Amino acid sequence: MYKPSIALVAVALAFGMSHSFAAEPSQAELAAQARVSHADAEKTALAKVPQGVVKSAELEREHGKLVWSFDIAQAARQGVTEIQVDALSGAIVSVKRESASAEAKEAAAEAKGK
Repeated sequence: MYKPSIALVAVALAFGMSHSFAAEPSQAELAAQARVSHADAEKTALAKVPQGVVKSAELEREHGKLVWSFDIAQAARQGVTEIQVDALSGAIVSVKRESASAEAKEAAAEAKGK
């Protein structure tokens, strides 16, 4: 029966882990893949939130899809509405309401990850 050495196993694990922590693609790399412009995606997102104002926008991969993600605030409401627009088709992928506290937690988690 063959038993791999501990060193061989350690090398294999290190090699595998190095690929799982690969750097995220840059905004420029993602933008090169997008078929829908930031401006067009923003118009689509703002059409879903009456009298909304974009607080932040980002092009990202989310659940395997390339999406424009917008946090949109409304003067009369606390928190934001997060709208994701497919960067290839222009279709709305997700509409999610986030409370002010949930938004703060998400911002803190993103800051910690960067």
